[in-house]
Amino acid sequence: MAAPLSDGERRKQISVRGIAGLGDVAEVRKSFNRHLHFTLVKDRNVATPRDYYFALAHTVRDHLVGRWIRTQQHYYEKDPKLGLDLEELEEIEEDAGLGNGGLGRLAACFLDSMATLGLAAYGYGIRYEFGIFNQKIVDGWQVEEADDWLRYGNPWEKARPEYMLPVHFYGRVDHTPEGVKWVDTQVVLAMPYDTPVPGYKNNTVNTMRLWSAKAPNDFNLQEFNVGDYIEAVLDRNLAENISRVLYPNDNFFEGKELRLKQEYFVVAATLQDIIRRFKSSKFGCRDPVRTCFETFPDKVAIQLNDTHPALSIPELMRILVDVEKVDWDKAWEITKRTCAYTNHTVLPEALERWPVSMFEKLLPRHLEIIYALNQMHLDRVAALYPGDIDRLRRMSVIEEGDCKRINMAHLCVIGSHAVNGVARIHSDIVKNSVFKDFYELEPEKFQNKTNGITPRRWLLLCNPGLADVIAEKIGEGFITDLSQLKKLLDFINNESFIRDVAKVKQENKLKFAAYLEEQYKVKINPSSMFDVQVKRIHEYKRQLLNCLHAITLYNRIRRDPSKSFVPRTIMIGGKAAPGYHMAKMIIKLITSIGEVINNDPYVGDRLKVIFLENYRVSLAEKVIPAADLSQQISTAGTEASGTGNMKFMVNGALTIGTMDGANVEMAEEAGEENLFIFGMRVEDVEALDRQGYNAREYYERLPELRQAVDQISSGFFSPRDPGCFRDVVNMLMHHDRFKVFADYEAYIKCQGQVDQLFMDPREWTKKVIRNIACSGKFSSDRTITEYAQEIWGVEPSATKIPPPNLPRD
Repeated sequence: MAAPLSDGERRKQISVRGIAGLGDVAEVRKSFNRHLHFTLVKDRNVATPRDYYFALAHTVRDHLVGRWIRTQQHYYEKDPKLGLDLEELEEIEEDAGLGNGGLGRLAACFLDSMATLGLAAYGYGIRYEFGIFNQKIVDGWQVEEADDWLRYGNPWEKARPEYMLPVHFYGRVDHTPEGVKWVDTQVVLAMPYDTPVPGYKNNTVNTMRLWSAKAPNDFNLQEFNVGDYIEAVLDRNLAENISRVLYPNDNFFEGKELRLKQEYFVVAATLQDIIRRFKSSKFGCRDPVRTCFETFPDKVAIQLNDTHPALSIPELMRILVDVEKVDWDKAWEITKRTCAYTNHTVLPEALERWPVSMFEKLLPRHLEIIYALNQMHLDRVAALYPGDIDRLRRMSVIEEGDCKRINMAHLCVIGSHAVNGVARIHSDIVKNSVFKDFYELEPEKFQNKTNGITPRRWLLLCNPGLADVIAEKIGEGFITDLSQLKKLLDFINNESFIRDVAKVKQENKLKFAAYLEEQYKVKINPSSMFDVQVKRIHEYKRQLLNCLHAITLYNRIRRDPSKSFVPRTIMIGGKAAPGYHMAKMIIKLITSIGEVINNDPYVGDRLKVIFLENYRVSLAEKVIPAADLSQQISTAGTEASGTGNMKFMVNGALTIGTMDGANVEMAEEAGEENLFIFGMRVEDVEALDRQGYNAREYYERLPELRQAVDQISSGFFSPRDPGCFRDVVNMLMHHDRFKVFADYEAYIKCQGQVDQLFMDPREWTKKVIRNIACSGKFSSDRTITEYAQEIWGVEPSATKIPPPNLPRD
């Protein structure tokens, strides 16, 4: 019998077959050598691994280009042949860290699903020169470094200067007999860069178009006298700063003017692009150029991914009314039918509320339009609820006060035909609490669309061993129809399948342990339970609860070192926003706890606490397949959905979690008894709020909690700076919005149940199989099918576009 293939060999085979289009490998070699030749001709004659990476990437890009063009027309380990280690080359590729966490990664999954489902969809965003910062840990503290991801260029993108568009800022508004004019503006150019988004084995290649800011050639030259020419050219940077850097806040609003500029920049460029495409496409129209916008919402759907692109609503109104001369009421109907809004958070500090004064200066015409839309909206509310002044105040897009503000979420709700949350429990909170008044006004607008993840990246690509074991049992249909994983329920008691699933997990753990040792010089016990919490650091995600459990386990080992304990490696990873003091303190606490526990000879390899530095997609792809336990422990009612929870589930980790976000639906799919569910439900949290949460009561009543808190407080984990964690303890004891202590007892007890099951590997693996089998709902293919049918009014298509070498139909 042939020896089993390593992960590297499996991925290499998939990659080479994919590059060759299941066709001629000799052609691939020819193309590769050609690209390598041009790389070297330029300045050197010895190839580096990066040269190989670029040559290979350009080869793949060439392969996609034909399909890419065809799609647009249609809408409107060593390889013996190449002699390259593909895994080594994969490591050279930079992460495109163009988002903060769940939101941007969700969009990437959605693009993959839209291409795989054959939908004519575009993803738009900003081509940040510097993405989310690289995180370094120095003396246990987070230190940020600029993410210069474009340093060596990006082989996957194609600049499209022929589609460059102007974006206007500042200026003033003239009301003339011919209509409204926005004049004396400053212009910044938006340069598009296109990246191909291939569907899975259907020859469809969609487009992600990212905008980069460029100063026009006459920038500032009019304002300067001749002598200041140099100064004027240097000032081009001011315009180009718009796409310089991603704001690194997750779930937190920071009202900076540059951020508002970024939001308008992406919206203005994108809407011009959409309208240009609408006007030039046939869509059965006989006019040489389409000027009638009646059919616009039938041909275009704009999904607002949170409130960040909310300016699409006044901008579309401005274009329709001021530029295209559409009647105001007609324009409003078109705008509402075109736009739909996805809400991603209920945390009040995350909601965007821009000062009116900033709009007045930067976007004066949009402010006028927003005022007019708000007036229309409030007139309607007043007619339906006469005399209810408080309701008008609550529902206004403009918040009155010392600093008048524009509530962007309210703007999105009134300007969209559909509003959705991203998990059932979250959509219920949206209807019953955050947008309660709006739900009463228009209940038919509100929907749920539970998030999903793409199984191509999050199973096939990152866990080929598990994908193989699954495919051997049920075939490959699950790759594009994840609900087929249900067929695995027939094999829950199949001894060889149980063995195979456990073996893949153990191989992934060994591989990740080797990676940690090589990259970070950290040695871990691969037979220990890999207990993983990776996500942005935030008080509501309660990494502190995880810390308290680690300390409690440590104290139990110290109390009775001869007792047998289930060995654990607790891994916590994630970035803290640079200005978020408490999140940075939490990282310092995690590293400090690790410092003490990992160096205590009484503990040995029974317990380790590791902080995973610089958590990002490429690291997620390594750690998630290796995890045994997934921690999803936010306070009930705070995590809108989560998607990491789904990635762990499909990769064979068991979940310890609260009834929050998509955890609720995961428990429903797999059976609550197959997850480790603990703690307060939303109703309990609300009841505790009414009663008043008193942290001290738990501190006094629970000795193990008190000991852990006292150790943090006394400097046990920070002997060189005993007061280091006073802010953390003060928050936990006196103003903890997320009620860590209230769930401590239930959490510790639940972790005991995790230990019990882990000691029975067969039963543990059976639960793992059941979880994998029940994870099918959480494919982004299912999510996107629901968006397409229930919001966008389009049908997914299974049609395979003919490849470029065959004639079109």
